[in-house]
Amino acid sequence: MNTFGTNFRITTFGESHGPAVGVVIDGCPAGLALDASDIQPLLDRRRPGSSDLVSPRDEKDRVEILSGVFEGKTTGTPIALMVRNEKHESKDYEELRTLLRPGHADFTYQQKYGYRDHRGGGRSSGRETLCRVAAGAVAMKILAEKGIIISSRIVSVHGKTDPDAIRAGILGAKAMGESVGGIAEITAQGVPAGLGDPVFGKLDGQIAGAMMGIGAVKGVEIGDGFAVAGRFGSENNDPIRKDGFVTNHAGGILGGISSGQEIVVRIAVKPTPSIARPQETVDIHGNEAEISVKGRHDPCIVPRILPVAESMLALVLADCWLEQAKYRV
Repeated sequence: MNTFGTNFRITTFGESHGPAVGVVIDGCPAGLALDASDIQPLLDRRRPGSSDLVSPRDEKDRVEILSGVFEGKTTGTPIALMVRNEKHESKDYEELRTLLRPGHADFTYQQKYGYRDHRGGGRSSGRETLCRVAAGAVAMKILAEKGIIISSRIVSVHGKTDPDAIRAGILGAKAMGESVGGIAEITAQGVPAGLGDPVFGKLDGQIAGAMMGIGAVKGVEIGDGFAVAGRFGSENNDPIRKDGFVTNHAGGILGGISSGQEIVVRIAVKPTPSIARPQETVDIHGNEAEISVKGRHDPCIVPRILPVAESMLALVLADCWLEQAKYRV
């Protein structure tokens, strides 16, 4: 499944160490003002090499618009966006031709396909998320015109919430050849009531699936999430007055449909599996081995996952907005 969405559909392509990565967007309405400057800022937030807290792979990630835009406006036809890979160093991954990295998709890809691109994880690499961000920037522009604004923040990293402690924790893990995970929160303000569909098309179900589709995400909460399991109904329900809801424990979604409140999503992000510390593994023939992963990797994925998660939320909301247009005259 390389395609996501129903009305606003995206298909991503490319591998970490191939010539380029990109995305084709189908279903974007015509007449939207769009050029590379609308997309590049979000890509810049995601790109590696931007600080000592992230991968030093110094890609500039300059987006090219190949189709679907004429004289600065979308035409309603497929929009193709591409970013060329310029700084891949495949030699760093040669020993991984036969060794399987713990915590990565190497084992499962080998089992499913019997063949895999070992260079940086190929299609399973986090570099694929660049494509989602490029498409997400287009979705965000559509939503912004409707008054919907998406943002995100780091809640914690390795249990720490203070920004200085977070920075120190990431750099400390990096110095040890280790990695750390954390929690991020993504919100959408200005979402009108009525988006999403009952039963299997629930908005929160779509959002959860979108977030879990990000490789490093291992858990999703909507609203107060797991905290609701320890409450009485009277504590957890959001009272309604004539001027609106009093609280927002539900995270802006009731019955799978947006309530008009702020949508609140939190994701649990695992530690980067590529670490320099020796780990036990096997090769593709089942022989036991030891591995220490070389290359340029993020000691913590959380800082760079923020624009990715924002983009996935934007893609879901843009898709639901276009779906809702079918229900109202």
